[in-house]
Amino acid sequence: MTLGLLGLVAAACAADAPMDTFKPAGPNARTIDNLITPVFWVAGVVFVAVEGMALIFVIRYRDRGEGPEPVQIHGNSRLEVGWTLIPAAILVTIAIPTIATIFNLASKPANAINVTVTARQWWWEYNYTDLGVVTANELHMPVGQPLEITLIGADVIHSFWVPSLAGKTDVVPGRENHMNMTGDKVGTYLGQCTEFCGLSHANMRLKAMVQTPADFQAWVDDQRQAAATPAGGEAADGLALFNAKGCAGCHTIQGVSKGTSGPNLTHLASRTSFAGSMFELNDENLAIWLANPPKVKPGSKMPDLNLSGDEITKLIAYLDTLE
Repeated sequence: MTLGLLGLVAAACAADAPMDTFKPAGPNARTIDNLITPVFWVAGVVFVAVEGMALIFVIRYRDRGEGPEPVQIHGNSRLEVGWTLIPAAILVTIAIPTIATIFNLASKPANAINVTVTARQWWWEYNYTDLGVVTANELHMPVGQPLEITLIGADVIHSFWVPSLAGKTDVVPGRENHMNMTGDKVGTYLGQCTEFCGLSHANMRLKAMVQTPADFQAWVDDQRQAAATPAGGEAADGLALFNAKGCAGCHTIQGVSKGTSGPNLTHLASRTSFAGSMFELNDENLAIWLANPPKVKPGSKMPDLNLSGDEITKLIAYLDTLE
């Protein structure tokens, strides 16, 4: 048990942790970090003082079976006012910067790109409402320009969190929540659903990709294009299978299908991951996924279609064309 606890502590202190709220890479995350530090020290001082006094009193004034009954202090106005006012003053001291930070984070930034994020079991849909782009799991954003995010829940309560860029915000069915997020530095930042939402809660991941303005615009331009139609070969056979096996009923591919219950696949091959960013996007992982989705992602809404090896190969050949 001791070794297990030490292992957990060591893992929590890993220098290269993929999601670290103490390494802010954007103004919102930095604002939160600036609040955490003083609150931590205030809480630490209070903890040490309270626990220290409790330990002293337990040892010094423990019952030794001798001496008179201790003096009762009930009704001592000076003591009661003191131990009421001191905690109240501490809470007010913490509350002032906390409330200021909440209002600061809630304000809508100028020149923001509007994105509607829909949380589903167990993946994320991103609709860039001003740009005409819909994608999944990988959130693209230009460096230095904020996203104004509207959060919508399609099934159960989820929570959206990219710790290096912003705080977490709950996603509640039937209600719109809002947050904004900005990246200061080009790079890929990992995120996670942080509200237990079912069997594959831990597999509901995401990537926030902060790009140069030119790279972001190039990505937008590519995403606006219709999917390529294969002229023949295995890719064309894969397109036929995509329609015949019912995939078109769940997935949108621009110019091919208009399904809405699964991720938009129009430009699947331009992504680095799939299935809620659970898997790296490559042919090997696609083959494992298509063979039996619920087996590799428990509770997956995508059923096992009992595809043969040849059918999987042809479907992958088609998916590879969706750049």
